[in-house]
Amino acid sequence: MSEYKNYHDIVKQELELFKQKEQEKSQRLQEAMRRDLKRLEQEKQQKKAKFEQKIEKEFQEKTSKQEKSQPISPKKACFPQRRENLKQTVITSSDKTVINSPNNHTIDNYLQELNNLIGLKHLKDEVRTYINFLQIQKLREQQGLGRSYVTLHSVFCGSPGTGKTTVARLMGQIYQQLGILKRGHLVETDRSGMVAGYVGQTAEKVNKLVEEALDGVLFIDEAYSLKPEESEKDFGQEAIDTLVKRMEDYRERFVVIVAGYGEEMERFINSNPGLKSRFNRYFHFQDYTPQELLAIFDSICHQNNYELTAESKEKLLVELTQLYSQRDKSFGNGRLVRNLFEKTIEKQANRLVTLPNLNRELIKQILPKDIVCL
Repeated sequence: MSEYKNYHDIVKQELELFKQKEQEKSQRLQEAMRRDLKRLEQEKQQKKAKFEQKIEKEFQEKTSKQEKSQPISPKKACFPQRRENLKQTVITSSDKTVINSPNNHTIDNYLQELNNLIGLKHLKDEVRTYINFLQIQKLREQQGLGRSYVTLHSVFCGSPGTGKTTVARLMGQIYQQLGILKRGHLVETDRSGMVAGYVGQTAEKVNKLVEEALDGVLFIDEAYSLKPEESEKDFGQEAIDTLVKRMEDYRERFVVIVAGYGEEMERFINSNPGLKSRFNRYFHFQDYTPQELLAIFDSICHQNNYELTAESKEKLLVELTQLYSQRDKSFGNGRLVRNLFEKTIEKQANRLVTLPNLNRELIKQILPKDIVCL
């Protein structure tokens, strides 16, 4: 009987020893992951420093050449803006917008920029969870553990003016920081930028857009318009077929984000097997509440050196609450606030021109009588 007890003691000791070894193994793995994260951060900082040195060198060389050739007038002494233009370039045309992201930011910078956006709490949580997953997959790959297959192509569902383009830009920049995309720039387009009026021309337009988006993000707004309901003969189908083929040809070279109203986007994705198999990650952008719309209006005021009085905020909140309660799926959200702001400062200007002795404070102040009711 005593021997039987001793046998159990031995088994218990062996189990304790096994648990201890597993804990030590887990601790070593966690320490290795922490070291890798620290190393990655150091590498990012080094790249940032090198990039800033390169920009500074280019800036000094340009300055030196200008000083040798001719004196610099006060009107031309705007070097901080020129230096910033070396870091970020925005090219716009009638059918697309190309945004090249600066390379001197980190993932934390972009996540903080996301966090600073007004509202969108649920979306922010979704994006953070997604980015955390991608970071761990990157670490697993570096540790030789392999990584799960991840479809980066995404569907942004929501009404106009809810920040879909802004979030798409941030995600492209985060992909670049993670090493998933080399550039992380954003190419923005819609049906008019993809569909032509003749057979064959649509494919050419889509191919050109894809080439511009390589190593970055192709953002297609109101993508559901490529597949109109009850329309058998439409060049939008050619655009979809060409896009799906290029997504396969350049599987790891660019990311496609399609955006639009929730119901229409689900119909659009489900209408084509090629789309459905490639877009399985959805991000939902909710309408802004009246309080959030007021915060956006106030933010626009500060950016443009205007100030709302307390009474103006009260009147504006009443107006925004009424507009919110009457909203339909085309509710403008941020765009509506921007339009309201522009009409309000026009009305304020009509009031101010009738006043004598205007000063800085009077010019900045927005009164309740200036608020426009849409």
